[in-house]
Amino acid sequence: MQNNYTIIIVGGGPIGIACALEARKAGLDYLVLEKGCLVNSLYNYPANMTFFSTSERIEIGGVPFVSNNVKPNRSEALEYYRRVAVSHHLNIRLQEGVQQIRPTDHGFEILSDRHTYTATYVIIATGFYDIPVLLDIPGESLPKVTHYYKEPHFYAMQKVIVAGASNSAVDAALETWRKGAEVTMVIRGEGIGPRVKYWVKPDIENRIKEGSIKAYTHSTIAAIRPDTADILTPDGIVTIPNDYVIALTGYQPDFGFLRHTGIRLSDDSRLQPFYDPATMETNIKNLFLAGVVCGGMNTHIWFIENSRVHAEMIMRAICQRTGANA
Repeated sequence: MQNNYTIIIVGGGPIGIACALEARKAGLDYLVLEKGCLVNSLYNYPANMTFFSTSERIEIGGVPFVSNNVKPNRSEALEYYRRVAVSHHLNIRLQEGVQQIRPTDHGFEILSDRHTYTATYVIIATGFYDIPVLLDIPGESLPKVTHYYKEPHFYAMQKVIVAGASNSAVDAALETWRKGAEVTMVIRGEGIGPRVKYWVKPDIENRIKEGSIKAYTHSTIAAIRPDTADILTPDGIVTIPNDYVIALTGYQPDFGFLRHTGIRLSDDSRLQPFYDPATMETNIKNLFLAGVVCGGMNTHIWFIENSRVHAEMIMRAICQRTGANA
């Protein structure tokens, strides 16, 4: 088995695949290491999710993405990226997580949970969806609490709290309500988030207005118990009966992994990783960042459609150093 590569790409999501396509096009040997399944973050999206973007805007490597509607859904995206990886015979090892990246005199040593590799260049394209932003409240560890939402049937005929006001929270609230759940939304701000998909926002706002879905604004969940939950509202604590809590309060990159690798982060609450915007190279020579991980805690900066260019930028920089053709 080969263990030495010119490039190792950490993360097998859309941007990691885009980097692999660019490396392949340049004739450079590479390996993608993905700790889960192919495009693992997309796989963990809600089953019925529809993308905000059109299909052509999340294409990678110049491979056309044809969907049944203008905006593709999760299952179409999974199939598209799978077909891209298979048809281009990309060198990807799945279910193999990277534990550590160590700089050496000649590049990097990459320790996975299965093998040790060496590479001249490393690209980190790990996204941010694997680590939820916790509520840090009593009862958050109860089995009834989840930070991920998959599909609505499980919550039929149950009393459900949905924390958050983003696209994922709105989808969870509407879908579970339509399956017969008694839904209460707990929203930190004054209402539904401005980035919620324009064809969904009127639906959730009308359901709240008519009282079909109860919403507490300027509020947070204070405590969770097996059969009830406390909501801190502007008028004080409100205790309601509750079977399940879907806490969709956001996600974050693995900052511990980035720090341990030696990547410098900003001192403010954004925890912005350092990189050269012209090459995507970090403060560590020949180590690059690509995709949404570049945004730190500001996870609304980078998406597939505007970060897929990172693959071309990185490969252009690597080709200049290796003499390969970008």
